[in-house]
Amino acid sequence: MEATEESTRPNYIALLDIPEEKITILPGASADLTSVTFCIKEEDHTLGNSLRWAIMQNSQVDFCGYSIPHPSEAKTNVRIQTTDRTNSVEAMAKGMDDLKVVCLMMKEKLAQRLGEGDFARMN
Repeated sequence: MEATEESTRPNYIALLDIPEEKITILPGASADLTSVTFCIKEEDHTLGNSLRWAIMQNSQVDFCGYSIPHPSEAKTNVRIQTTDRTNSVEAMAKGMDDLKVVCLMMKEKLAQRLGEGDFARMN
């Protein structure tokens, strides 16, 4: 059986375990980890802005921003600064979990609406 283009494309939804080298902490993090810049490889504005939004929903986060260091590099830097009640590593983990919940809720709502046929059809 020959592999088609679609079957050889990576299935990012199936990446339940993030590879160890996917996310790193850049030099310059505070000793108590309340101020950290993470580097996420092979990601862009799609994840960067969504993750920034999810992390900023946490009341223990003072600041969260992201940047793409250079258009030719496939990486996103996410800077998080927190209060003394938590740290940036915990805030990142919570942000990832919260973003996953939002995505699952959207997927369920889409399936429900499609099942109901409650959508406009374009001809």
